[in-house]
Amino acid sequence: MSDRLAVLPQYLLPKQALTMLAGRLASAQAGALTTAMIRRFVARYQVEMQEAAQPDITQYASFNEFFTRALRPGVRPLAQADLVCPVDGAISQLGRIERDQIFQAKGHHYSTTALLGGDAQRAAAFQDGSFATIYLSPRDYHRIHMPCDGRLQRMEHVPGALFSVNPLTARGVPGLFARNERVVCHFDTPLGLMALVLVGATIVGSMATSWHGQVNPPRTGQLRRWDYADGQVTLRQGEEMGRFLLGSTVVLLFQRGAAQWQPDWQAQRPVRLGQAMGQRG
Repeated sequence: MSDRLAVLPQYLLPKQALTMLAGRLASAQAGALTTAMIRRFVARYQVEMQEAAQPDITQYASFNEFFTRALRPGVRPLAQADLVCPVDGAISQLGRIERDQIFQAKGHHYSTTALLGGDAQRAAAFQDGSFATIYLSPRDYHRIHMPCDGRLQRMEHVPGALFSVNPLTARGVPGLFARNERVVCHFDTPLGLMALVLVGATIVGSMATSWHGQVNPPRTGQLRRWDYADGQVTLRQGEEMGRFLLGSTVVLLFQRGAAQWQPDWQAQRPVRLGQAMGQRG
């Protein structure tokens, strides 16, 4: 069966309704039922609870609290590198932006303008730059950290679809990461401008940032934008900047010549927060 045929049912599913329902269930504090749900999830996805700051699953009041769990101090040391990996996950794709085109999967590209919510002026800054796309599976740690120091300039919530973002769907849905709902964060960094994009997906109940809190819901269907004065939000390398509720994807954009990826960074490779990702170009 082709990848496009395999993902056809996703076009028919009521993805937003399912996501809203999942969000309500995940936030419910249902005592023994919540603990049973977490226990089943841990067993199914082989979650490494020994790395969690709170390894006892009975101490989580809701599934959301478990899913956004913190790590024990020291389990993700930061490498000595200009850029460190911002998440636990697997590299979906990375490389050069060809003019304004980002490689998604064989036969699929999408534009920087589409990814950034139609902002052609900001997208132009990443012409012939570099990108990395990292997929977070359900078993992964779901907080996102800064790959380098950064001063926040703007945040946008871009409405969109809620397709799954797993590898099969990336191969089967054209322009997936520019079609799904997403939160776009623009930073000024020592390497130049950086866009850090949190891509939503089916069952991802919400996305949040450390300076704003929960960004979605609400889902108004309209692009929402927040501008920040210089120095209003400044984050250090390795500092938490946001989190997902359930699995999703992060896309990083850098300007031309700004970043040089580690030679061993290749598509499909598992990666962990804090590992060396690249150096100044």
